[in-house]
Amino acid sequence: MTSISTKATVHGAISIVNAIATGKGSALGISLETTAEIHLRKGEGRIINNNRNSELFKYIIHNSIPKKILQYNDIFLSVSSDIPIGFGLKSSSAVSSAVSLACYGVVEENIDDFKVLDTAVNASRKAKITITGAYDDSTACYFGGFVITDNYSNKLLKRENGPINLLALVLLPNNSSRKSPLKLKILPDFFDQAIRFAEKSDFWQAMTLNGLLVSSLMGYDYNPILLSIENGALSASISGNGPSIAVILEKKDLTTIRSILERYGKTLVCQINNSKASIEKKIG
Repeated sequence: MTSISTKATVHGAISIVNAIATGKGSALGISLETTAEIHLRKGEGRIINNNRNSELFKYIIHNSIPKKILQYNDIFLSVSSDIPIGFGLKSSSAVSSAVSLACYGVVEENIDDFKVLDTAVNASRKAKITITGAYDDSTACYFGGFVITDNYSNKLLKRENGPINLLALVLLPNNSSRKSPLKLKILPDFFDQAIRFAEKSDFWQAMTLNGLLVSSLMGYDYNPILLSIENGALSASISGNGPSIAVILEKKDLTTIRSILERYGKTLVCQINNSKASIEKKIG
């Protein structure tokens, strides 16, 4: 086989509604990026990558590229990302989706988006880096915009564009470790109410309710969320299982709210992303 190179780019996302309590979740794409590059060349079936998630990557590769191709070629995989790891900004979902897309790009001309996502999500479940499968996170990273999903059945229930005139301000708190999300299952009816807000496209109400629930149940400091809303933010919430906090605001309020949040840690200013994942392919 001639050498083939693919480069897949997938964006990050923030939570609208955490899916752990009910299996239904919602998320919104933001402009942070993850890139996965694959170079396939004649060889002995070796898989070489620059990332510690080797088991995750091996699962994706073996379930997307046919065995008859893998046997007689070497695969070189590299991943780069500007999404902070371990803060609830969907870094794992973005990585697994980007690697899956890059793999399918090696062997298919007309790529099935949902097959890419299923492979990525199933790999994440197998590697035990997600509780629900994080289909909401993966679809928001892959398709951009707002999504609502059933994570237990890998089903996209709704997708619509997010408002590009707004900003997402992300707080990475100082001295705040991630906490067990299992307590989120205590109040499923309240998370179900948040999903109902999202289903009506009242995403900011859904997001703020999610923030109140997640911070109180998991023991995160609610003050950054409260202060953001008091100073003009449209919505604010813990993203994922934390500890990051995502704030949606108008550009005119950025300076004020950012100065408040910087008392608590580092901040990142992100655009709302509505763009689908992209792939480039070179042969020879």
